[in-house]
Amino acid sequence: MTLHNTDRLALFIDGANLYSAAKALNVDLDFRKLLDTFAAKGQLLRAYYYTALIEGDEFSPVKPLVDWLDYNGFTVVTKPVKRYTDAQGHTRTKGNMDVEIAVDMLELAPRLDHAVLFSGDGDFRRLVQALQARGVRVTVVSSVKCQPPQIADELRRQADAFIDLADLAQDVGRPRAPRDDR
Repeated sequence: MTLHNTDRLALFIDGANLYSAAKALNVDLDFRKLLDTFAAKGQLLRAYYYTALIEGDEFSPVKPLVDWLDYNGFTVVTKPVKRYTDAQGHTRTKGNMDVEIAVDMLELAPRLDHAVLFSGDGDFRRLVQALQARGVRVTVVSSVKCQPPQIADELRRQADAFIDLADLAQDVGRPRAPRDDR
């Protein structure tokens, strides 16, 4: 990753996408280390974390993380999960945060030199291209070192740089707690 310590940078974390990549790699992330790692590489203006929450679910497994992030330097962006019925009559949930991420990245672009997008979603290829047209360098963090790969090839090709989460995990990961599956 080519960052200069004078670069104004921001992190944009697609929570569901990052969770899937970390799970596929069997890695737990230490978000304090993640923030410190990028703050040491430039002038960190913002660190956004995006996730959808189930309304009325007081015991959501993501709630403690969202609370911790909110109190520890992250700008947390949430919205309620949408419930719908698919063609087979099954109830499904959907919590896509793509528009929120795109709007925040484009709004912050005039004040950025470098954006770091934690997502492998190919829908972001055009967003990355729009940021680059505004003079912002974009690094994408996801993984090709798991099965299936967690990043769309078109997004990886569009980005100025790609960091595999497996490599970054040495700096921002922590050992997974062993689970007792009795």
